[in-house]
Amino acid sequence: MKKILILSLVCITNLFSQIHNEKSGNPILEGNYSDPEGAIFQNQYWIFPTYSDKYEKQVFMDAFSSYDLVKWEKHLSVIDTSIIKWAHKAMWAPAVIEKEKKYYLFFSANDLQRPGGPYWDEKDISSHTGGIGIAVADSPAGPYKDYLGKPLVGNFYNNAQPIDQFVFHDNDGKYYLIYGGWRHCNIAQLNDDFTGFIQFDDGTVFMEITPEQYVEGPFMFYRNGKYYFMWSEGNWGGSDYSVAYAIADKPTGPFKRIGKIPQQDENIAAGAGHHSVIKNPVKDFWYIIYHRRPKGSNARDNRVVCIDRMYFDEEGFIKQIKMTNEGVDKELLDK
Repeated sequence: MKKILILSLVCITNLFSQIHNEKSGNPILEGNYSDPEGAIFQNQYWIFPTYSDKYEKQVFMDAFSSYDLVKWEKHLSVIDTSIIKWAHKAMWAPAVIEKEKKYYLFFSANDLQRPGGPYWDEKDISSHTGGIGIAVADSPAGPYKDYLGKPLVGNFYNNAQPIDQFVFHDNDGKYYLIYGGWRHCNIAQLNDDFTGFIQFDDGTVFMEITPEQYVEGPFMFYRNGKYYFMWSEGNWGGSDYSVAYAIADKPTGPFKRIGKIPQQDENIAAGAGHHSVIKNPVKDFWYIIYHRRPKGSNARDNRVVCIDRMYFDEEGFIKQIKMTNEGVDKELLDK
């Protein structure tokens, strides 16, 4: 009887330990997804990724929600090209922000090209009109509808392709659109209803803030009085794709490159890039959500979404992030 009691206690202890130490695992989402935008809305974690496929099939976006970072609910096709009439292909890099109980989903579409540029196709009409658009909904899960009926940014400014947008809400209440491909990055202040932009003091609308080795995928967050600007560098289709960052006193910089994170590890995966960052609003827990290529895979669209913890040293620099297969611990949001 004593042995049975001891064994029962051991089993209960092990079960409690498994539940307490439950991990998300990596990849965190099932299927081929990339460019994940992480957020916290309505006391839930959210991930809005790109559906990773050929541009002609990349015509919708799913969303995922979780209460604990471990179990994720899939919200099918929260937006697609039947909703955005001017978009014909290549919808990607969603960026979602809440304002006055509305949810605004910024996206890239059509892979807009510069006339006469190296990727310009005279016969591909869909690549002639496109850029960064906005959709709006009453819930993070949609249904979303086209907000403007046209691109918010549909041209090249400072040589930046209008893709890979991120919306940054500063402490003073201002909202900034940060975007850009082809090794150029712009920042622009959004007006109050997100229908256009407010000029900077020097009269410009699109200010270039491109740091050294920038390629695409910008992201920004604020911590302890400093602005952290992050981006992707390398080839998006290769194993050298990675995340780097800089720190400045203002959202407009100047930004001087500090170094790469996360640490690449061919034993785990390759091409860790195009990321976002979320912070537990109560605890000082920071997470990086990114995509990477499974070990041994070179397929263009075989990208998966992963999550790992992000830590800072005493001086505020981001510590090297180790990619894992385990992911992160189960973490409920405090109400």
